[in-house]
Amino acid sequence: MDTQNKRYIVLISIHGLIRGHDLELGRNADTGGQTKYVLDLARSLAELDDIEHVDLVTRRIMDPTVSEDYAKPVETLSPKARIVRIDAGPDEYIAKEQLWDHLDSFMDNLLNWLNEQPRMPDIVHTHYADAGYVGVRLTNLLGVPLIHTGHSLGRDKRKRLLAHGLSRQEIESSYNIERRIDAEEEVLANADMVIASTENEIDEQYGLYNYYDPSRMEVIPPGTDLQKFHPPYNNENIPFSDELDRFLNVPQKPVILSLSRPDERKNILTLVEVFGESKQLQEAANLLIVAGNRDDIRDMDTGAQSVLTNILLLIDYYDLYGKVVVPKNHKPDEVPQIYRLAAAGGGVFINPALTEPFGLTILEAAASGLPVVATENGGPVDILANCHNGELVDPLDKIAITNALLKLLTNADAWSKASSNGLKGVRKNYTWQAHAESYLDKVTNQLGSYEPFPHERPAPRAIRYRDRALFTDLDQNLIGNQAALENFSDVMRQNRRCVTFGIVTGRRLDTALALIKRYKIPIPDILISSLGTRIHYGQSLTEDAYWSDHIDHDWNPDRVKRVLAELPGLKLQPKTDLSRFKVSYFYDAQQAPAVDDIIALMRKKEITANVLFSFGQFIDIVPSRASKGQALRYVAQRLDIPLEHILVAGGSGADEDMMRGNTLAVVVGNRHDEELSQLIDQESIYFAGKSHAAGILEAIKHYDFFNSCEVPKS
Repeated sequence: MDTQNKRYIVLISIHGLIRGHDLELGRNADTGGQTKYVLDLARSLAELDDIEHVDLVTRRIMDPTVSEDYAKPVETLSPKARIVRIDAGPDEYIAKEQLWDHLDSFMDNLLNWLNEQPRMPDIVHTHYADAGYVGVRLTNLLGVPLIHTGHSLGRDKRKRLLAHGLSRQEIESSYNIERRIDAEEEVLANADMVIASTENEIDEQYGLYNYYDPSRMEVIPPGTDLQKFHPPYNNENIPFSDELDRFLNVPQKPVILSLSRPDERKNILTLVEVFGESKQLQEAANLLIVAGNRDDIRDMDTGAQSVLTNILLLIDYYDLYGKVVVPKNHKPDEVPQIYRLAAAGGGVFINPALTEPFGLTILEAAASGLPVVATENGGPVDILANCHNGELVDPLDKIAITNALLKLLTNADAWSKASSNGLKGVRKNYTWQAHAESYLDKVTNQLGSYEPFPHERPAPRAIRYRDRALFTDLDQNLIGNQAALENFSDVMRQNRRCVTFGIVTGRRLDTALALIKRYKIPIPDILISSLGTRIHYGQSLTEDAYWSDHIDHDWNPDRVKRVLAELPGLKLQPKTDLSRFKVSYFYDAQQAPAVDDIIALMRKKEITANVLFSFGQFIDIVPSRASKGQALRYVAQRLDIPLEHILVAGGSGADEDMMRGNTLAVVVGNRHDEELSQLIDQESIYFAGKSHAAGILEAIKHYDFFNSCEVPKS
């Protein structure tokens, strides 16, 4: 196949510590199976002839408490695959729950990096909700298909945390769960295909969402590396056995192996209780708990610290000394040894998790010839149905767990049959080559309906080659203080040689032009009107026709009107305020449902659109690819002006996505506080003390905006 017809795929997995060797699986809650999955996926896709290149994009981390490997901007995985690390937020490692305010910057920095590459990707595949948030914005801008894998989902997690007794307030403060769920709804609305590992995952987890659409979901089970994971050789010397001998009274016994990160959801404590309460199990086997790596439990995060401390307390309570091993450290290349060690001694692998989205460890155990006992909640249901390699149990039923373990440990025929079935089942159903081939076949079908991002640029050359740009809203920013507006206009005219001037407004083109003329505002180089749905350039107001075609994707304004027609407190605005890509309502807070409820209704009706709320009294619905922020980033791409050189001024909720990310931003003093309160903690956004145009002038001085400007050579 000619190189031009081969696919360039970008995989995005933002959180966690990801590198091409010695994966630190189980180090914390962010270094679970997802990090291994995306690495294996990248490598296996890169081996296909139809793939030109695969980039696995993650967050760059420069932190003395972690390896320097995570600070390398690029790491080669194979001749056609690499890890690319993008800056976003603080240098140090932070948990995924604290990443949300930095995702817009990640998106902007990733786009900058892509602009330096020979070509844009054909497909973007995001992993987990944080990457999905970035992927929606990236693919909306580039016009390429979005593929998504959730790995785990926020609604399911919230349900289980509530069942464990946490309050909604505790869950929100610890997990930022509402932002995660909102991002998941958004990605489900925009993704062309959602890849799940099992049918159970689709039914039990995605079924909780308003944008649940089974027709866009595909089950492609991940594979396992059969070169690494295989049965023990005859009389194989396994060095890790020395770790067991140090702690066990009778090391020759079979082992019950548990291998996971020390997370409460993995239900390790129940396993210890099961073992401690069963003399039969203690006589039949030892218990080996491999729960990540640690030097000092006191230095671990709260969740892991609690789990490991309670494991040790339970060992003491049941007096299990000499019968249980909880190794402090293991290397990634020792994991296959551990499975083989358990298999060689006639042991059993157990995954007692409260819920398991898939269960890669079950595949690894099966490939090693090790029978399994696994939770009946989640992916193991499908795996055991295909492989017939063990027993499913209720993870909270101690008697059922005990009986399942004893069946495999004490019945040689049952053990041999489960071991043999597992080996055959993995080879038939769960190889990475089969996964990659199925993946490429399914995602290639998504390419036909997309038009790639254009290379030609409609803007006049004089606009394109200016050093920087200033974009501002019209009504609340420029209009309202005439003296300040006149000062601002003079400043802009004095600096027009190096600064592109843009207006971004919710108004229609005609009413915006009327206001510009009435208040003698300088004619903008770029006029983005109707909330980012129309873009015009220069004095001649040349319209960007590509943008109109681009945002028309999945847009159905008549359906929007039908769905919202019966809601109280919503009144359609006059036709003069509507446009082809903007449906606008007056909003009466005394009668109308909450804005979140209106958004939820749109999602339940599977309407893919952006709902914008401004000044406490207006609701606008525009296409999912349109908003002020998305239009601004599109223009920045077309003009070759870095977002870091663009000053954006706003004052209402409709302006928020313009100001997030890498732009220089100012919120003017007359802002609508409630709508922009969430931006207060954003260090990159300047809150002006002065109102209207005076606030913009204050920000120009704050950023030293014009003195940093380079006038292009004529």
